[in-house]
Amino acid sequence: MKRLYPLTLTIVVVFTLVVGTSHLAFAQGKVNIDDGPLKEADWFKDLDAGALSESHADNKNWITKWYGPDGNYENNEGFQASGRRDLIEEGTKGKLTQLSLSTLEGLKKTETLKMAWDRDHGGTRDWTVFELDPANQDNMNRGGPANNIDTYAICVVVAPKDMKAVMSPAHDDHAQIWINGDKWYNNPSWTGGAQVVNYNIEVKLEKGANVVLYRCSEGGGAAYLNLHFDDNTHKVCKIYPDKSKDQKSFFGEIAGGFPVDPIGKATTTWADIKRNR
Repeated sequence: MKRLYPLTLTIVVVFTLVVGTSHLAFAQGKVNIDDGPLKEADWFKDLDAGALSESHADNKNWITKWYGPDGNYENNEGFQASGRRDLIEEGTKGKLTQLSLSTLEGLKKTETLKMAWDRDHGGTRDWTVFELDPANQDNMNRGGPANNIDTYAICVVVAPKDMKAVMSPAHDDHAQIWINGDKWYNNPSWTGGAQVVNYNIEVKLEKGANVVLYRCSEGGGAAYLNLHFDDNTHKVCKIYPDKSKDQKSFFGEIAGGFPVDPIGKATTTWADIKRNR
C-alpha cells in the first residue's frame, strides 16, 4: 500500500488541476484578444480573432449599475455613421473626449459639466447612476427611442494591485471600451444575444481606481450593452456604482472605496481629487 500511495497522490493532484483548469476556462471563457491596448491606427480596425459566440447567461458577474448621461444620444443616423464620431467631445465642446472621460481627471469633470447635445439628439443631459438588466435585449432604450441611439456607461474598478483581468462584453451594435485613457476594444458587430460573448479581452488594471468607459452605438432592432469581468476580478476588486443611486452618492462611494494615501498612479490621482472635494 505504501508503494501505491505516491501514484494515488499523483493521480489526485493531476485530476484536481485538470478539473480546476477546466472550471476556470468555463467560468471565464477563452481569451481571444490579449494584445491591447489598441494603437491609435487600429482604433477602428476589424478584429483579427475569431468570434466565440459563447453564452454567458449563467454568469453571475454581469454589471448592472452604471454611471453616465441620464439619457441617450438620439437620432444618430445609424451606428455606421455615429460610431467613429466622438459624441462626448461634441457634447462638451472639447472639454471632454471619450479618452479623457475614461480617466479619473475626466470623470471628476462630470460633477460640473453637462452633456449639451442639441435638441434633435436628446438635448442637455445630466450625469447619474442607472441600472441595466443583463437579460433584457432592449436595456439601452431607457425610456427613449428604441433605434438609432448611443449609450455611454461608466464603472470604476478598484484593484488591490496592478493586475490583469479579462472583460467579456455583449452588445448590439457597435461597442467601444476605454480604460484609463486607452482604448481596449472596438467591434462594430452585434454579439448575437444580450448575454452572448464573442470576445474575452485581457486588460491591465492599475492598483487603485480604474475608469471603464463603455459605449454602444445602436441602429435598429435589439439594443443592449452588457459587461462582466473574470471571476477573480469580481472577487478581489470593488466595482462602483454599488449602492449609490445618483451622481453625488456615486462620487462619495468612490471616495470612500480606498485609502487616501497616494499608492500608485490611479490612487494618487484620486487622492488629489478627494482632497479637492
